[in-house]
Amino acid sequence: MSLFGVIQLVITFIFVFAIMKYILPGRGVQQITVNELKEKLDDENIQFIDVRHPAKYARFHIYGFNNIPLSEVKKQAAKLSKDKEVITVCQTGMQGNQACKKLKRLGFTNLANVRGGLSTWTPIHIDRS
Repeated sequence: MSLFGVIQLVITFIFVFAIMKYILPGRGVQQITVNELKEKLDDENIQFIDVRHPAKYARFHIYGFNNIPLSEVKKQAAKLSKDKEVITVCQTGMQGNQACKKLKRLGFTNLANVRGGLSTWTPIHIDRS
């Protein structure tokens, strides 16, 4: 194998590793379905966080979810209780995973993300207020 081939292989490996690290949920982060979420929505001891951009949140969101954009999670984490469960949602589940990873690094331990995000939520359940 030529030097160019080795370099190409290393670059490919690094790229795949970076993508997998971004996509895969963090260790200790529970992935829940929308049906599991629906069972938890009335629980006042859970903190529900929508990590999408405020404009997307304003267009539609699940009632009971507060908007903390992914870019603000680290700054606004102090507003959340580490003693309560945090459930995140985004459009597809990827940004929710990233938010959970950030919160995990900040000492949160009871974290869940909605697998598939709002793309798996039926429109009839979306709050348009």
